[in-house]
Amino acid sequence: MRAARHVRRRLLATTFVTALLAACAPLQTVPGSVAVVRTASPYFELDGRLSATDGERAANGQIEWRHAQSTDQWTAYSPLGQIVARLDSNAAGAELMLADGRRQRAASASELLPALIGVDLPLQRLPGWIQASPQADAEVRSLDEVGRPSLVIDQGWRIDYTEYLNPAADALPRRLEISRGDARVRLVIDRWTLQP
Repeated sequence: MRAARHVRRRLLATTFVTALLAACAPLQTVPGSVAVVRTASPYFELDGRLSATDGERAANGQIEWRHAQSTDQWTAYSPLGQIVARLDSNAAGAELMLADGRRQRAASASELLPALIGVDLPLQRLPGWIQASPQADAEVRSLDEVGRPSLVIDQGWRIDYTEYLNPAADALPRRLEISRGDARVRLVIDRWTLQP
């Protein structure tokens, strides 16, 4: 009886240690894949669908984003296509205009983005994330079969790339999920326009 208990305890301890080591092990890339060099475009436009939650509140609808080096314009639409809010930013500051005419101003778009989408994302990292071109200090945990990022960890955020526009190595993401704790943003990009 005592021997059986000892064997069970050893088996349980071995199983626990194995599971712990597996959880700590780095994620693997697809065998034979080599990371593709990806450079984020400083100018882009995208149209897509976004759903976001911070664990308590949730929002979803369509989104348009026009990005340049010193300006951003976000327009959020309800699922029925009505404008809900618009966020404009430049070097002088940012302004959020709501559908009811109310306006909020701030020194930067980072301060107002949570009011637009419901999640406080690091706006300075977001252009690289959505183009699957994270900054050099981000950790690319896994690659897909053609060398594109499939999982990136950056500043505590997890970015999962679940679909690209096409099979080409330089294809832009079509579906991605960004999460940290209870915060979660899902983005489906229906149209990309990159400008040189």
